[in-house]
Amino acid sequence: MRKNGRQTRENIIEEALQIFSVKGYFNTSINDILSATGLTKGGLYGHFSGKEELWGAAYERAVEIWKGVVFKGVRKIADPIARVEKVIENDLFGYCGGDVFDGGCFFFNMLVELSGQSETMAGRIRSGFMEFAGLLAAWMEAAERKGLLKKGVNHKEVADFIVISMNGASALYASSRDRRFLKETSNQLRAYLRQMRA
Repeated sequence: MRKNGRQTRENIIEEALQIFSVKGYFNTSINDILSATGLTKGGLYGHFSGKEELWGAAYERAVEIWKGVVFKGVRKIADPIARVEKVIENDLFGYCGGDVFDGGCFFFNMLVELSGQSETMAGRIRSGFMEFAGLLAAWMEAAERKGLLKKGVNHKEVADFIVISMNGASALYASSRDRRFLKETSNQLRAYLRQMRA
């Protein structure tokens, strides 16, 4: 693909991502995307076979953006529990509170909309959440091996609870723009993690 073709494709993905974020998948029409990009149908279909393929590319871009925000400064933290705390802070304040996507948390919004409508698309999002929880669980396990975590903590349940809590805060923040939901969730998750320290 030539440079101009790549740039056009990237522009389509960026515009579609924000539109899907605000309007959802089913309420986004091809005409919405054409209006935002200034392309003709032929120009759009030269890059994507249809709306679902475009959504897949937008989803992958959303994952890249989310990772860039949520994992910022995490690699240099040696303490696995502090790493989990940093990810919570980055997710709540940098991603959700940072209004990265116009419509709020792209993944939560899409999961709610697509569940029961498209198992393939919803399953992809659910897998992403579970992969994230799996990473947090692995960090908790590493903390236990290092003697930083009390014995007997169920790593998977703790990680799932953290992901569920962050998504609840995200939904309440998106609907109200009240940062209290982000602050309180962050405070309580930090306190929860502190109680588990050895």
